[in-house]
Amino acid sequence: MSKLSLSIAIGNYDRMRPLVDGNVQIDGVDPVFMLHDPEEIFFRAFRHADFDITELSMSSYTVKTANNDSPYIAVPVFPSRAFRHTSIYVRTDRGIETPADLKGKRVGVPEYQLTANVWVRMILEEDYGVKPNDITWVRGGYEEPGRVEKINLKLTGGTQVVNVPDGETISHMLAMGELDAVIGPRAPSCFTEGNPNVGYLFADPMAEAKAWYQRTGLFPIMHTLGIRKTLVAQHPWLPFSVFKAFEKSKQVALQHLTDTSATKVTLPFVEDQLRSARLLMGQDFWSYGFEQNRETLARFLAQHHKEGLSSRLVSPEELFHPASMESFKI
Repeated sequence: MSKLSLSIAIGNYDRMRPLVDGNVQIDGVDPVFMLHDPEEIFFRAFRHADFDITELSMSSYTVKTANNDSPYIAVPVFPSRAFRHTSIYVRTDRGIETPADLKGKRVGVPEYQLTANVWVRMILEEDYGVKPNDITWVRGGYEEPGRVEKINLKLTGGTQVVNVPDGETISHMLAMGELDAVIGPRAPSCFTEGNPNVGYLFADPMAEAKAWYQRTGLFPIMHTLGIRKTLVAQHPWLPFSVFKAFEKSKQVALQHLTDTSATKVTLPFVEDQLRSARLLMGQDFWSYGFEQNRETLARFLAQHHKEGLSSRLVSPEELFHPASMESFKI
């Protein structure tokens, strides 16, 4: 029997390379990998369902799941996870010394519903009392005008989201002082290029993130992995095969990272970073699978619905195909 030829859209991450290079196989699948940035993958997946298997924004996927109109069903693979204390960039000349100082400010976002921004708003509200309606949100592309919100929003609590003026970008507006801050998964170019009036909100965001993890036990999930529902209906064996292969690929990548006889990453002291992560978060610090991530998922889904981004409260179980949520043991 011939294998299924399936398109797979993912980011070019070390944890995916064993699959892309062919060192790890997906049972029954002849994959055609497409390595793109998240913005392209998500736009094409949610606007046109272009791919058979695809990385998905957790926020956008939650919106579609709540509305019962997602073309994809996920498996508990999480290609992207990140602590988001590094995602808040502020004008350093506006007296913004603490998160509470963001109240009443104009804050740029590339899209309001982005997963990273949901996590940041959770942190701001729970830890510092800054609610979404305390801020005027200004939505637009980082570096290119005309970026659209992929998902229609129905926000609650009087939260105000306005679009940038035609032809403008949030990075340029931050650089020119027309915004007080920017929140998003990428650093705006005015920050990376060293604008003297743009900096992190938190002086030491890594220390803040570690302290937050020690309090909450949460390692934020940004993306998951979806399979076209019509394919799953035809091939019910597919979800577990996909989950198994992506888990194995991650394990191979971590084995490479652990071998520091010749460092595999172009970064000094990577062995110290790896040891530090494991001391803080355990051996399987980038866990896939349902049960070990249930609480993180539940916290995200509760925040998502509270903000009015999802039309109903989605349960963690609804996100994933049942066959991918449990495994055999020997």
